[in-house]
Amino acid sequence: MRYISLILLTCLLSLGAYAFDTDSLHRDTSVKSAPVVFNKDTIFKIYTAPERISLQERAQLISSRLSAVAGLASFDVKRLVVLQDSGYYRIVYGDTIIIFLDEKDALANGKQLAELATGYHQLIKDKVLAYRAFETPTSIMVSVAEALGVVLMLVLLIVVMHRLYRWVLQKYIRRRQFRPLVINKYELIGSRQYRAFLIRLISFARWVCIALIVYLSLPLVFSLFPWTHGVATKLIGFVVRPFVSIVRGIINYFPNLITILVIYLVTRYFVKLVKYFATEISKGRLNVPGFYADWALPTFKIVKSLLYIFMFIVIFPYMPGSDSKVFQGVSVFLGILFSIGSSSAVSNIVAGVVITYMRPFKVGDRVKIGDVMGDVLEKNLLVTRIRTIKNEEITIPNANILNGGTINYSSLAKSNGLILHTTATIGYDTPWKQVHALLIKAAQLTEGLLQEPAPFVLQTSLDDYYVSYQLNAYTELPHQMVSLYSALHQNIQDVFNEAGVEIMSPAYHSLRDGNTVTIPPDKRPEGYEPGSFRMKEG
Repeated sequence: MRYISLILLTCLLSLGAYAFDTDSLHRDTSVKSAPVVFNKDTIFKIYTAPERISLQERAQLISSRLSAVAGLASFDVKRLVVLQDSGYYRIVYGDTIIIFLDEKDALANGKQLAELATGYHQLIKDKVLAYRAFETPTSIMVSVAEALGVVLMLVLLIVVMHRLYRWVLQKYIRRRQFRPLVINKYELIGSRQYRAFLIRLISFARWVCIALIVYLSLPLVFSLFPWTHGVATKLIGFVVRPFVSIVRGIINYFPNLITILVIYLVTRYFVKLVKYFATEISKGRLNVPGFYADWALPTFKIVKSLLYIFMFIVIFPYMPGSDSKVFQGVSVFLGILFSIGSSSAVSNIVAGVVITYMRPFKVGDRVKIGDVMGDVLEKNLLVTRIRTIKNEEITIPNANILNGGTINYSSLAKSNGLILHTTATIGYDTPWKQVHALLIKAAQLTEGLLQEPAPFVLQTSLDDYYVSYQLNAYTELPHQMVSLYSALHQNIQDVFNEAGVEIMSPAYHSLRDGNTVTIPPDKRPEGYEPGSFRMKEG
């Protein structure tokens, strides 16, 4: 009962499609024509008509005459003949003229006039004889028996499909252990989900095959009866026409496909050539005057993007549907959306390109950008990532870098050395030569600071109560700036304490009583006692 219901449902859908589009097989959008229909079946098409009537009117007139002749009780096929007159042919039955054919008809069909008339005569005769042969009770019974045989065969095929489905499930699906689908150690589909998916897939394939078998059986059944022969033709056309259109579209698109393939291959191999030279330059095996090695890979990425963009622009007209208004509208909409939503991204990309060729820093350099100081972890077309001395990762947009100032501590450290400098304020009572010697000694005791070039001291200012001494020392270790400064300050304290020289500010000096020195106790002389105030009478 379930199989019969499926067959009836498919029949109703097919008849509905036929009723909805009764003339779909006869339409020809490229050539103006009209079909000659007999017994709901198109025999041939006409492309010309006299000036006084239209193509449709001429086709209907021929169809009505043919139906009238075929319905005669005393029809005799010998009376259906072709007659030739001067300049035209006639297909007649007795005194009834079915169709006139002249040179215009022959030219429209691309045939000789005699050949066209003979062909039309044979078509008309075959259709009428097939129609009248079905009028006998014996022929009707034979057709009904054949139709029942087709239906029984259809039911048998459906039963076989269901049993084959159960056999496949029982032998290959339910008893088998499926491995889960794992991608990069992630279980995308478990074994149970995998089995359920295969069961649904096989079930779907079963119903598709059954529907296809039923649909293809219907034209065979309908073709057994003359009054449903047109339905059979249309059902076949519903399947054949889309397939033919697809095949014809693929064949017609093949030259464009070859063009696209050639453009893609040329672009791809040119990109590989550019990549080869970029790699050689970046590794130092190929030297180009004025072109730095760290420019090679960024330049390759830019050239690669430009080449593929140019390739897309070139192949765009060859793409299917590129001339469609919908396709063009979507392209324009996406372009506007990208332009509006990516203004900041574009500015960062442009800044990234400019920064690449300005070479203010490279990955691994110790830099200071604005208030951020640290080591460069990554730089790309959009942002630059920096790890600070506190092990914080900060992302800075390239546009901000281009608009601000950048200090690079590493660029000249290896060649000229980075100068670390610190300032100490010492009172006027200490000789400046002694202060210079003590500061230089502290620099020489600090590991990581270079002895050559030698450290030096600058007196930057003579203030009201003290002199500002600036110690300058060279280093090749910019990434250890913080620890070097800390060690240098420690050595300065030790050296000054050992020499008995106080490091103090004038504010502190003006407020103390001066009895006790500010040297640490372990550095003071043995038996040290603070002095006392001495007052004299005026």
